[in-house]
Amino acid sequence: GPAADRRHRLRQVRDGGPQPRAQAACEDDRRGHPRRPPQAPLTTAQTAAAPDAVRLNKRLADMGLCSRREADEWIERGWVRVNGAPAVMGVKVGPQDKVTVEREAEVAQAERVTILLNKPMGYVSGQAEDGHQPAVVLINGQSRWREDRARTRFAPHQLRGLAPAGRLDIDSVGLLVLTQDGRIARHLIGQDSEIEKEYLVRVALDGAEAKNTQARFPPEKLALLRHGLQLDGQALKPAKVSWQNEEQLRFVLREGKKRQIRRM
Repeated sequence: GPAADRRHRLRQVRDGGPQPRAQAACEDDRRGHPRRPPQAPLTTAQTAAAPDAVRLNKRLADMGLCSRREADEWIERGWVRVNGAPAVMGVKVGPQDKVTVEREAEVAQAERVTILLNKPMGYVSGQAEDGHQPAVVLINGQSRWREDRARTRFAPHQLRGLAPAGRLDIDSVGLLVLTQDGRIARHLIGQDSEIEKEYLVRVALDGAEAKNTQARFPPEKLALLRHGLQLDGQALKPAKVSWQNEEQLRFVLREGKKRQIRRM
């Protein structure tokens, strides 16, 4: 499963990945081609100058082990080594560098929580603003869904670093994902995320009666909602927009800019 696969990747990073068999420089393979001996890791200075070098936190994130922020925490705590030496913040690594992660990182990561909240109206998704409370204040031992069968029980430390992976504005209700796990946030709302977010939006035309809006809604405007709009000078990704009923539109987005649907 995902957990076993994740442990395998962590173990592979700790062990330096699959190791090539030691071969003499003059030894040929079965096809008669000379084998290359394993190349030694580059020094820090050589790696930094290499064109394919990347920051260590990006390397760990690209491997799916953690987010960049979590990688920085691991580095700061001394849980990451490069070529056997403790990693320092901001160091760059190349493909030949051996990156290892201590088991403490896996243990700490397993304790991170992700919470699904059915957000009501009147709460903002992130930090408190304009006198409105953040949705995280609703999370406590008493608000837990009684049919939740997960063994993890609520503890105050689970609120530290708990951030929304996507947003609902103060007047919106529905699923809000809050997580301590940067991998989940990246999967849901990262730049390369392909996860769809679905919204039902009640609409009304200015000056029109509040019934059968669908019949009066200009078809060309519906097509524009699907593709062709810009926000803050950037083109929006194509969206799926269709009528759910006579007064509601169904939006399916693959991005989540601030107040995007209302602005659309």
